[in-house]
Amino acid sequence: MAVSNRPDQTKRGFLKKLTAFGAGAAVIPIIPVKSEAASQPPRRPGIKGKRYGMLVDIRKCIGCQACTVSCSVENQPPIGQFRTTVLQYEVDYPSQGPSMVSLPRLCNHCDNPPCVPVCPVQATFQREDGIVMVDGDRCVGCAYCVQACPYDARFINKETKVADKCTFCEHRLEVGLLPACVESCVGGARVIGDLNDPDSEISKLIDRHKDEIKVLKPDMGTAPHVFYIGLPEEFVDGVDGQSSVRLLAEV
Repeated sequence: MAVSNRPDQTKRGFLKKLTAFGAGAAVIPIIPVKSEAASQPPRRPGIKGKRYGMLVDIRKCIGCQACTVSCSVENQPPIGQFRTTVLQYEVDYPSQGPSMVSLPRLCNHCDNPPCVPVCPVQATFQREDGIVMVDGDRCVGCAYCVQACPYDARFINKETKVADKCTFCEHRLEVGLLPACVESCVGGARVIGDLNDPDSEISKLIDRHKDEIKVLKPDMGTAPHVFYIGLPEEFVDGVDGQSSVRLLAEV
């Protein structure tokens, strides 16, 4: 995807200047976003008039990893790195004993994404339709955005050496197709759609289940646009990116 206002300096030139400040300057503290005052840059063009979001119904997820596999086939990240996955958690309920929970994870395409303003070369950006993207030609692989994401949804691609993440398969959305993970979901647990359209499936589901809708880490002020139905309360603020964790649920 072409991006205007490309900087004159090359990646190598930028990195040379960056390292000239000394080793101590190569690591900056990442302060979690707490409000809209995080100086978000202007959004770039997307699919006109739309604001995409995803709804994940935990009750329908069977942990089969079909979404993980189809995403990898579609987007070709390196072996061992994933744009989306389903993590398995054990929750120990004192009243009923341990229970397994399958939790699909991906970029939350936040309305106030903390990954965008920390990028020193504006390689990470958000489109007007809400999709957060990475310009691989511009990215210098500094990983500031990886540190800033509170959802562990980003990584530095081992092959390209630039930031990588879920893009809602924007190349498929632009031609009227569903993202690979949604299309392949065996249980129909993932729904994507236009939140600006009250008649879209996702808007109707969110309205129907408005008392059950949860997001991850709401207190971070990121306004995530991946919504969950059936998400246990223990996961709202207490889950990072571990592949397996044992949570002790309260009575």
